[in-house]
Amino acid sequence: MKTRHKRMALILGGLAVLGVIAALVLNAFQSNLVFFFSPTQVAAGEAPKGKPFRIGGMVKEGSLRREVDGVTMRFVVTDTEKDMTVAYKGILPDLFKEGKGAVAQGRLGDDGVFVASEVLAKHDENYMPPEAAKAVGDAHARALANKAAVEATAKTVRQ
Repeated sequence: MKTRHKRMALILGGLAVLGVIAALVLNAFQSNLVFFFSPTQVAAGEAPKGKPFRIGGMVKEGSLRREVDGVTMRFVVTDTEKDMTVAYKGILPDLFKEGKGAVAQGRLGDDGVFVASEVLAKHDENYMPPEAAKAVGDAHARALANKAAVEATAKTVRQ
């Protein structure tokens, strides 16, 4: 075999190894990728079925309940437009409170309850996860737009 052919075989072998490594890294990245959805997006069917994702918003006042088993907690996360019930088996973070922002990671159950494997709470009174803040802001803006449209229609009808 000529030196030129050896060099070409070595280059092709190196490229094949790099290709396999790149495929493995991309596969690992894809399997660990978790997207964020608001309760409104989940209700609209935009969330993946059978795959983990994150849901976030404000924990609804008066919604925190402990199940009979003593370990499972249920609460409602809202973006002010839609509500999503979350079930979490474990100890909630110390900063987790009703009326505060939270993000839960898990899967949507067949019964429509989000089964969380991890719950994250905001770390101070000025912070809300950017995705949750955007979802709450978007829902609030839609609610204001709907209210304005209803008022405009009522005003037109009165005239």
